[in-house]
Amino acid sequence: MKASYIEEITSWEQDFSFYSEVSVRFSETDMYGHLNNTVTFAYFEYARIEFFKHIGLMNDWLNPKGEKIPVVADLQCDYVKQVFFDETLRIYVKANTIGSSSVDIHYMGKNKKGEIVFTGRGSIVQIDKKTGKGSKWTEEEREVFQNSLN
Repeated sequence: MKASYIEEITSWEQDFSFYSEVSVRFSETDMYGHLNNTVTFAYFEYARIEFFKHIGLMNDWLNPKGEKIPVVADLQCDYVKQVFFDETLRIYVKANTIGSSSVDIHYMGKNKKGEIVFTGRGSIVQIDKKTGKGSKWTEEEREVFQNSLN
């Protein structure tokens, strides 16, 4: 497995600590019982939101009077092993690099045996609801991401 965003798999894998569990539902599989290739993106979304809640960033974004929201700028997935109906997966999430108004998020899906079944990455940009333009992270938000890297 060699995804362009992974320099060295062992240290990359060890940098994850947060994860959310998902069970592969029948409706998420194809006629061969494999996980449909589009479903991983829904798993990334679920785990990413849980990660943001865990580190304390979702409160402001969920506030209807809030001025900023996170949007996905790009997202990719690299498939490593087959996944089937009724498997339980751990979807790991970590902030990889922090820009002025963006953050590069990395994902890793593992099965019950601890095998990596897929990896991914994507940029999340914080935008101003009124202008639709990027909105810089505050020092507190940057600190939250920095602390999640440790």
